[in-house]
Amino acid sequence: MVRTSRRWRALVPPVAFFFVILGVWELISASLAGSRKFLLPPPQSVLIHGLLARDAYSQILPSFLRTAGLALGGLIVAMLAGMLVAAVMYRFSWLERAGFPYLVALQAVPVLAVAPLIAVILGYSYVAKGIVVVLIAFFPIPANFLLGLRSVDAGLEDLFRLQRTSWWTRFWRLAFPSALPQLFTSFRIAAGLAVIGAIVGEEFFQAGVPGLGMRLLQYLDQVEYNRLYGALILSSLLGIAFYSIFTWTSSRVLRSWHESAQVGR
Repeated sequence: MVRTSRRWRALVPPVAFFFVILGVWELISASLAGSRKFLLPPPQSVLIHGLLARDAYSQILPSFLRTAGLALGGLIVAMLAGMLVAAVMYRFSWLERAGFPYLVALQAVPVLAVAPLIAVILGYSYVAKGIVVVLIAFFPIPANFLLGLRSVDAGLEDLFRLQRTSWWTRFWRLAFPSALPQLFTSFRIAAGLAVIGAIVGEEFFQAGVPGLGMRLLQYLDQVEYNRLYGALILSSLLGIAFYSIFTWTSSRVLRSWHESAQVGR
């Protein structure tokens, strides 16, 4: 009974806020002049004509799956590469001092400025779009994971050293578990960035099977604003889905021993 009550308390605020957003959307749409109403169709029009109409969902659904696959593939690569880079920097402090500024510089480079170079090297391919996803989603993972690895309790680390354990044992038994909260935080951040990267990559390269990014440009050019907003909603839902997956996984992994998973329980 208590657990059910807590679930309701967690569910009611976002649902209530969702209806507030719909109400504001409806009011703004109704206030537009007749000649400008197409710029912001009412929610029911977007739902009926932009998502549920057969010719709409038969077009948007494959694009949604295409973008989801691209974002997920790039996210997995970014996760693996980010964890590896953070672990190596944790092992070799001099490499962290030498390489971390370049990670920051990589994050600061506008992806659209690098995309033409990627196109020259790899062409307008699926792999090129995936690299854009990796570049956008990569930085939060090594930055947060390395912070977690460096935040190990000094007393516990000294205890492991007194036992003359190997670096690998200290990493796997002490540093890695201690860094899991920061690691899952980085995954949640990177998940949303991966969706952004997938859409940006599709909008820039505009080749192959169309994803949501290409559909957004197409609907904008064709002044199909119902479908445009429908595609925007689906892209947002994709980011929310990725974020929710990592939030759920984090709570299951950490709930038995870490304070961050106990909040609201």
